[in-house]
Amino acid sequence: MQGIKGIVSATIVPLNEDFSIDKAETRRLVKWIAGTEGITGIATNGIAGEVFALSPNERAEVTRIAAEAVAGRIPVVSGIYTDRTEEAIEHGAMAKAAGASALLLMPPPRWMRYGMAETHVLDHFTRVGEAVGLPLVAHVYPSWTKANYGPALLAKLARLPFVTTFKLGPREFSLYESSIRAIQEADANATILTCQDEFLLPSMIQGIDGALVGFASFVPERITALFAAVIGDRLGEARKIYDSLAPLTELVYGSSHASYENYARMKTAMQMCGRLRCDVARRPIEPRSEAARSEIGQLLTRAGL
Repeated sequence: MQGIKGIVSATIVPLNEDFSIDKAETRRLVKWIAGTEGITGIATNGIAGEVFALSPNERAEVTRIAAEAVAGRIPVVSGIYTDRTEEAIEHGAMAKAAGASALLLMPPPRWMRYGMAETHVLDHFTRVGEAVGLPLVAHVYPSWTKANYGPALLAKLARLPFVTTFKLGPREFSLYESSIRAIQEADANATILTCQDEFLLPSMIQGIDGALVGFASFVPERITALFAAVIGDRLGEARKIYDSLAPLTELVYGSSHASYENYARMKTAMQMCGRLRCDVARRPIEPRSEAARSEIGQLLTRAGL
């Protein structure tokens, strides 16, 4: 099985005012993103896609809409966010039936609190891969969580037949570099995508294969241009593009790591600059205040949007 390369957009999920999924807007958004030169995949049901707030049927529906929108031109990766392996297999089968090309396998939420043994991780990936029969993208969480996979474990995951791609985001550069080396030494065919929106350029120049980021749902044209400049060894151009992203990084992340509230701010920014019809997010996320919208507007102006 081949790994995924290039820029994969972790898409947000458009909602109506009544909090139902806006299917027409989801289809339009995916088609617009997929039509951007350099976009090589669509990822649904990630953190940016509010997977935590969607039912299993809704997750499958979002994946189905995306798969129909891209019509096989690029892969659709569906996120799997469950506590039990059996449940992950069920959700994976639903995603496959909906048209997913691969699964983004996130650590079970309980690992975030209690941690996990190496055998738990290997068993989880093996059972899901064998049961569903789709390539797996391993989502590697930040180093400060109890669900982070270290370099030795990443090497073992890379040797599993279904694990083809790593969404790598430890947010610690010494660990990031050692993780890249461990994966590449274990399987030269495995592909590595950064998911560190907050510092894309530094994480792209480490000899990786692309990025799987929420920013590619917001400004796909800038993210693809940035990666094209990096792989073309045009560092000056890459720095200019990266500098243009600075106000957007401040807008979405501020000084924090990725969270649900961050992507709600991104939804509002997308609405304010005409890239999204409605910025509704599901509770417990509250609507952005007037002060927050004013700040977002100022940052959009700085970013030329």
